[in-house]
Amino acid sequence: MSDIPLYRPADVTTEARPARIVITSVILILTALLLLAPLAAVFAEALRDGLGASLAALNTPDAWAAIRLTLLISVIAVPLNAAIGLAAAWAIAKFDFRGKAILISLIDLPFSVSPVVAGLSLVLLFGSSGWFGAWLSAHDLRVVFAVPGILLATLFVTFPFVARELIPVMSEQGRSEEEAALTLGATGWYMFRTVTLPNVRWALLYGVLLCNARAMGEFGAVAVISGKIRGQTTTMPILIEMLYNEYLSVAAFSMAALLAALALLTLLLKSLMEWRHADLLAATRRH
Repeated sequence: MSDIPLYRPADVTTEARPARIVITSVILILTALLLLAPLAAVFAEALRDGLGASLAALNTPDAWAAIRLTLLISVIAVPLNAAIGLAAAWAIAKFDFRGKAILISLIDLPFSVSPVVAGLSLVLLFGSSGWFGAWLSAHDLRVVFAVPGILLATLFVTFPFVARELIPVMSEQGRSEEEAALTLGATGWYMFRTVTLPNVRWALLYGVLLCNARAMGEFGAVAVISGKIRGQTTTMPILIEMLYNEYLSVAAFSMAALLAALALLTLLLKSLMEWRHADLLAATRRH
């Protein structure tokens, strides 16, 4: 027995320990310079004249209008894209049909098209001289330079996030659990609620968080289709640009700090939910 060599698992990496320390340190330094330093600079500039000046800059009609519009667009766009992305991922991962590759390519389309081009396309479709412009004018409907246009632009640019997080998870899980539930007499809706949805809830949550962050921070497509009408079609990112161009740096950075705080709050909620349900998350990953 003593002649049998003991099995020792190989190291994950073959680099020497000093090399790994140097690589890790470089990565941490670059992360701090590229992510933490700009974030700290935004908050520092916002508080340059004190907290009172920053709060006063946010307590204006234009600022409140931008905040309300940004939250309104996110509240509408994120649930819609979550539902559409969940349905698209379900169809792609659970069924075989003609045109599946085309559907996947269409889901990835917003990743390959510039947001500015997307906004311009919506203007060409729904503008006064666009394809549907005459019909909209005849029915006294307005899309371009109005909230519906901003919503359409946001839906387009945020469409892939939920579906792209769910498709790999659903494909890896396969169909066996759903088929077993149906065999035991479960209805389609009951099977979806008790089998499918619990298995993908963390991927769905992550996709929703990414979708929400992009919806609140989208600039290119919204800037084209909104017309930047102050107090009416200015979201928070657009108002930041307008204030900065007017040399109102404290107001611009205060709005940017608020937008960053909303993003950090989203990440905090995600971390709290993962910590609160750590056991369920670990069981799902093992499964």
